Amino acid sequence: MLPTPLTMQVRRGAVAELGALLADSRVATSGRVAVAVGPGQGDHIESLIAPTLGEAEIFRVADGTVDAAVSLGADLRKGAYEVVVGVGGGKTIDTTKYAASLAGIPMVAVATNLAHDGICSPTASLVYDGGKGTFGVPMPLAILVDLDFVHSAPQQLVRAGVGDVVSNLSAIEDWQLGNVERGEPIDGLACSMARTAAEALVGRTDSIESDAFLTVLAESLILSGMSMVIAGSSRPASGGDHEILHAVDQLFPGTSNHGELAGIGAAFCFFLRQDDARVTQVTECLRRHELPVVPADIGLSSEQFAEAVALAPATRPGRYTILEHLRMQDSEIHDRVEDYVRAFGR
Repeated sequence: MLPTPLTMQVRRGAVAELGALLADSRVATSGRVAVAVGPGQGDHIESLIAPTLGEAEIFRVADGTVDAAVSLGADLRKGAYEVVVGVGGGKTIDTTKYAASLAGIPMVAVATNLAHDGICSPTASLVYDGGKGTFGVPMPLAILVDLDFVHSAPQQLVRAGVGDVVSNLSAIEDWQLGNVERGEPIDGLACSMARTAAEALVGRTDSIESDAFLTVLAESLILSGMSMVIAGSSRPASGGDHEILHAVDQLFPGTSNHGELAGIGAAFCFFLRQDDARVTQVTECLRRHELPVVPADIGLSSEQFAEAVALAPATRPGRYTILEHLRMQDSEIHDRVEDYVRAFGR
């Protein structure tokens, strides 16, 4: 049987009605529940969930670091909790996912933001020793997305989720390339799910102001995460686009967020493939949602972006993408970046 969440709900008021979910005996039988909330909206979230969660103990997650996850995991083990609920944005959910895996208990994700596909993914991205690492974890037992919180979140972060989902289109091309060139096994169902998630968004003309769009965005992010669970890796949602993303993070930390960088990476990779239809479709989608398209949009020069592209293959050793396939020298990378900027700069 494929691993899937027991329930997935996208609606307003999900946080306030969390108790109804936890009353489901498939989630918790004894009622011993821990709740982890982030520092930003912790007081507000606690006030909303307290009336319905009874004796549940609430923990504050300081940040998205390995140390914070290990500390929370130790608290969960000591308390002998049956399930932990992570309520918040990506850092809080990733920290709670890893803590739950350390404690050996299931985790319920309640998302208050839609910045990337980590809501349902089998990985947790955490900071340690000044860098960032990706750790394998079980996927959440159940997933809720509260649209009230999403509407009140910074718009830049919500729009970023579009970039992360749309980058699936590039990642799938890379996986298929690895299959053809290297004989890498490919999972058709995982590809289909990741592609469906991206295609559901890339052509939409509405945006984050509407509940209908946010519902599709949330469902697409969750479907993208599930595709990785089925694949057993991040392959259907992470290709050369994410290699560029990680290289930018390493070379120029704090430049931009995950989804924005994934979107630029995907557009550039389609440009390298000389896929005019896709690169036009992707860049138009990014602009429609006020996402960056060229390096200058995120404060990088063409030279800096070219440096990141050159480093990108080293961020995922063994992964075969359009970047590894072309094996471009530094001078060629610089020329291609300049060509891309001339074609798609404002």
